[in-house]
Amino acid sequence: MDPKEVKAYYMQEDVVHHYAVAVDQVGLWKSEELLFKRYFDPEESLLELGCGAGRITFGLHQLGYGRITAMDYSKKMVQIAREISRMKRLKLGFHSGDAANLKYGDAEFAGAIFGFNGLMQIPGADRRQNAMREIFRVIRPGSYFIFTTHDRENPKHRKYWTRERKIWNADKQHAEYDDFGDRIGGTPWGEMYIHIPHKNEVRDALVDAGFDLINSSPRAMVANESRAVRDFSDECLFWVAKKPEAFG
Repeated sequence: MDPKEVKAYYMQEDVVHHYAVAVDQVGLWKSEELLFKRYFDPEESLLELGCGAGRITFGLHQLGYGRITAMDYSKKMVQIAREISRMKRLKLGFHSGDAANLKYGDAEFAGAIFGFNGLMQIPGADRRQNAMREIFRVIRPGSYFIFTTHDRENPKHRKYWTRERKIWNADKQHAEYDDFGDRIGGTPWGEMYIHIPHKNEVRDALVDAGFDLINSSPRAMVANESRAVRDFSDECLFWVAKKPEAFG
């Protein structure tokens, strides 16, 4: 899958509007709030990747987190996030950039977030791994990285993945798929790419990047979300990883 095609989806005005509306109508998930408060100090610097229109960044700001750097691959998402920030009379830093090639310094942040399955919307296992290594590089030893993914082991979708495995074994998979678990699905705004990983795949990727896995939990076990959150987003897994204290 060409990253430019993924980027084009998130440059569409209707998609940008969908994420912009979620800033106030959905806001920070209860699960996100619980985990962010548990692992991140409001006084420390945080990096949010795949920030979209700023739903998480604005939510964190309301909780008293004042040192947030937010980044997204889509310049139009960054543009709308900046517009919302101006409307709210806030001064928050939104930037465009590539998570697999971060322009920040080593150990610059005291934590990182990649919300709403954004890490898995980077096409190609190598690119996703590069992003993980870059996140490891830019956060300090002893700090945390929190992100979400879907779960390929979810019994609800077992039949789909059984059929998909047969298709891959016959070498007849979608021409734009790079890795088993890739999925391009229809949305009201067109075809959206996402990778649905197996838990072991995520664990191995974290270890390869240098992280220690602290926890992985289904969102429903972290908090009982509102109807607005459940309508906005499917069930997912939260991952909490830590850069070892002794690193470096």
